[in-house]
Amino acid sequence: MTSDIAISAPETAAANGHGDAHTTAGFGALTLGSIGVVYGDIGTSPLYAFREAVMAASGAEGVPTPAAVLGVLSLILWALIVVVTLKYVVILLRADNNGEGGTLALMALAQRAVGTRGTTIVLLGIISGALFYGDAVITPALSVLSALEGMKDVTLHFEPYIVPLTVITLVGLFAVQSRGTARVAAFFGPIMCVWFAVIAIAAIHPIIQQPQVLFALNPLYAVSFMIHHGIIGFVTLGAVFLAVTGAEALYADLGHFGKRPIQTAWLFIVVPSLALNYLGQGALVLGDPGAIVSPFFQLFPQGFFRGCMVVLATAATVIASQAVITGAYSLTRQAIQLGLLPRFEIRHTSEAHSGQIFIPRINQLLLVAVVLLVLLFRSSSALASAYGISVTGTMVVTAMMGFVVIWKVWRWSPFTAAALIAPFLFLDLTFLAANLLKVFEGGWVPLALGALMIILMYTWRRGSRLLFEKSRKLEFPLADLVAMLEKRPPQRVPGTAVFLTSDPLSAPTALMHSLKHYKVLHEKNVILTIETAQTPRIDPAERVKLEQISPTFSKVTLKFGFMESPNVPKALAIARKLGWQFDIMSTSFFLSRRALKPAAHSGMPRWQDRLFISLSRSANDATDYFQIPSGRVVEVGTQVTI
Repeated sequence: MTSDIAISAPETAAANGHGDAHTTAGFGALTLGSIGVVYGDIGTSPLYAFREAVMAASGAEGVPTPAAVLGVLSLILWALIVVVTLKYVVILLRADNNGEGGTLALMALAQRAVGTRGTTIVLLGIISGALFYGDAVITPALSVLSALEGMKDVTLHFEPYIVPLTVITLVGLFAVQSRGTARVAAFFGPIMCVWFAVIAIAAIHPIIQQPQVLFALNPLYAVSFMIHHGIIGFVTLGAVFLAVTGAEALYADLGHFGKRPIQTAWLFIVVPSLALNYLGQGALVLGDPGAIVSPFFQLFPQGFFRGCMVVLATAATVIASQAVITGAYSLTRQAIQLGLLPRFEIRHTSEAHSGQIFIPRINQLLLVAVVLLVLLFRSSSALASAYGISVTGTMVVTAMMGFVVIWKVWRWSPFTAAALIAPFLFLDLTFLAANLLKVFEGGWVPLALGALMIILMYTWRRGSRLLFEKSRKLEFPLADLVAMLEKRPPQRVPGTAVFLTSDPLSAPTALMHSLKHYKVLHEKNVILTIETAQTPRIDPAERVKLEQISPTFSKVTLKFGFMESPNVPKALAIARKLGWQFDIMSTSFFLSRRALKPAAHSGMPRWQDRLFISLSRSANDATDYFQIPSGRVVEVGTQVTI
């Protein structure tokens, strides 16, 4: 007999608080919040994007010509319109997975649409997720370093202190992560609003002085530049792409703010401010080609105002860094839930918002990688070469998975879906090819980081599957064991025993060992399986599924979305409210702890076996991960070869 447990509507609404956040919070507050969190990265691109692109366009001469300045400006402005506005704001924000965005949410949506043939989709998801970690390492290093380099424009005496101050700022940023972002986030929106207002206003005077800069709004200048500059034009594209890095955050933070606030903030505040600032920098360089050394900070008067701008730029870049750091936490939680990474300790930093989490191990690894990058490259120009590859790679993968969703989920014809996505995919591939030219100048960094993460994710997924298949062969069918125990029951002891297992058809290892060594059985026994859905969150009405398989045995399946942190006692309390007698203090949870050893012949190379075993040892304890009270847990050790 199978009974699906349902709960009342008020409880459903309460449990879905995070998912419905953008319906209860004010539209203005959400728009302001999105300016702070979503647009931090793309909003600080003017610090370095125009400078790097024009210097690349100037070639060996190093002196920017008016044709190069207008061509680069036109490329930047139209990249913002086509890549960000059309691809992300207009199209991809509609491809949500129950209100959630981001590459892994898109992967889950596409995989659900294609069913069992989704291996390629999973591989694309692994690649995009791995590349995001490269972005999460480079963004804080590049952003904070480029802001503090503005001190050179105040006085050259500050130059020796730029790298040490960058390291101190980054260490401080990662040190406060454990306190949660809620308090800091309250200031993000207003600070970024001031930032966008200031960078727009500062550009007005240079534009009035050099009105010919407005010719860059004509896309023919971009086309003409690419036609007449050959390989230099192609190299310049890699630097132009720096202006649209951060566009992925638009999509990734969809669940936090909702579609309309993100679109409104971009169309009415962010893109006008960015366009004005880039035009202002262009006008400044048209009037004084020597200003290309630091066109952003030279928009501001020397002295006090420029010093204030360095402080504001540092604050804005810290905010930009915060966005990718929290994005890395969210991505890690999704990857764990989707079976791509081992369990890590996840701390919740807010009682009100389930999305605000802190993962200590990821925080430590990111800090070490970011500081190493700053010490290795020592300037934003050197780091700019490393930037771009990871972001363009992610954008290419997003476009591919977007095609699958438009075709299979939106039910467009494959030709119409291809016609819509092909121009964006072509543009993304062009940007990727241009960025790949920078591999030896620093582009190897995100590629190396991405390759490492791909190996880790693939190894964990493959090893987990092999282990599951091997365990299933060795285990006894649950139905046969229950029939035997009901026929000839051993000694009974009072209370309830809950046996956690990933395979509900086989007898859990912990149950078999308990019978073998203790030769007793509890009055009530529950075979508990925890499943991760292909949706970000699960309605509490569908959280628990209960199946009675004998008078003393029942199966319970708990389902969680891939954006949720599993809380077993809380989920089981749902069943208790509906009549299932569950008392945490008279319940024992039995978990099997497996010690893995490499087998002589396995489905993976020996090095991959050892890597999988190392990853499994580093995994967080299941008791903590599933939030089970440690005083109620009995662990049974077994040895398995893989």
